[in-house]
Amino acid sequence: MTSITTKRVSSQLDAEATCRLFDNWFDPIETEVRARARWFIEELIRNELDDVLARPRYERSKQTGNEARAGVTGHRHGSRMRSLTGTFGPIEIAVPRARLVTSDGKTTEWKSQALRSYQRRTLAADALIASTYLAGTNTRRVRRALAALFGGTVGKDTVSRTWRKVKSDWDAWNDRSLVDEPIVRLVLDGTVVRVRLDRKATSISLLVVLGVRADGQKVLLAIKSMGGESAEAWRTVLDDLIKRGLRRPEFLIVDGAPGLDKAIAAIWDGVPVQRCTVHKHRNLLAHAPERLHEEITADYNDMIYAATPEEIAIRRKAFIRKWRLKHRAVADSLEEAGDRLFTFTRLPPSQWRSLRTTNAIERLHEEFKRRIKTQTVLPSADTAAMLFWALLASGQINMRKVDGWQTLATKPVDQPIDLAA
Repeated sequence: MTSITTKRVSSQLDAEATCRLFDNWFDPIETEVRARARWFIEELIRNELDDVLARPRYERSKQTGNEARAGVTGHRHGSRMRSLTGTFGPIEIAVPRARLVTSDGKTTEWKSQALRSYQRRTLAADALIASTYLAGTNTRRVRRALAALFGGTVGKDTVSRTWRKVKSDWDAWNDRSLVDEPIVRLVLDGTVVRVRLDRKATSISLLVVLGVRADGQKVLLAIKSMGGESAEAWRTVLDDLIKRGLRRPEFLIVDGAPGLDKAIAAIWDGVPVQRCTVHKHRNLLAHAPERLHEEITADYNDMIYAATPEEIAIRRKAFIRKWRLKHRAVADSLEEAGDRLFTFTRLPPSQWRSLRTTNAIERLHEEFKRRIKTQTVLPSADTAAMLFWALLASGQINMRKVDGWQTLATKPVDQPIDLAA
């Protein structure tokens, strides 16, 4: 009995110690800022109403210099209490009320532009909730993470509603005109994600189109959820871009998927196409046993990263000659890519790094999947595409200019350098 009583007392003491763990974390700065937040917001709204009525509170005459606004008349009639949650926490504020006289002699209730009707959270608070969700946290964990900041006023439904508000911007982005976009290069690739479809986890493809402007800045042009990477799927994506005014690009970088190649041939036949060298490297390794991977990689990199087109041609011939004897499947895989694997040599060497691969999109894929790692299955296909877009639109992911952007005005040579084996 004694030992049992001792354990209970010890457990109680530990629990009490845990409760007091953050008792000494009082922050006078945060406390003072939150205390003054109510006064500041109320003063901001009162000044807004003063400006509309052209007179401060308790005064009847117009402010000097506002005689031209004599037609704006009305009267205050008390205030009402509103709950508002911001990054400063939840507070209760008194919002002034007023009736304004319209041109037809009737009156209408004044509405603040700073604090919209039925607004319960500041835009910064909504942005914080959405950003936390975008960071790869599910709704339950967002609520827990922000409970202290928002005083427990943010629930699962609040997170869901905030996220749905993003959809209006997403719809506008999908319909925007591309007529004025100075796109000179496109990078196209797809990735597979798991979503819930008809109550079952299903794999879908997100087809991504990245554009490069004339100044070298990368910009996301399209992200569509499709059943796969067939020619018809890619054709749907590209047709939509053209419909919205996308110009014929000067250069294309692709992953080598047969469906994408067919779609491009049907729409932009004749545009120089670069086959991603990273994807081809993976294909080469897939055709050989693991013990040969290191040797294949060394030979492949010597060829791809040679300094001049002439050196690349020499090493390409050597690669095919060697591996045709040592492991023919590797040589056949390289030959399958043809000259499209070396289209980058038709432009200045300063651009080669950004031309060889679809890494610009691959990095986005990796970051996207890292963010959704806690959500093994996304709610829907539309949610997957919207989430990908929102990571860039919200600034969670930033894209820089491509390497060699200073020479983007240089056009690819009409006749490619002879790299045939």
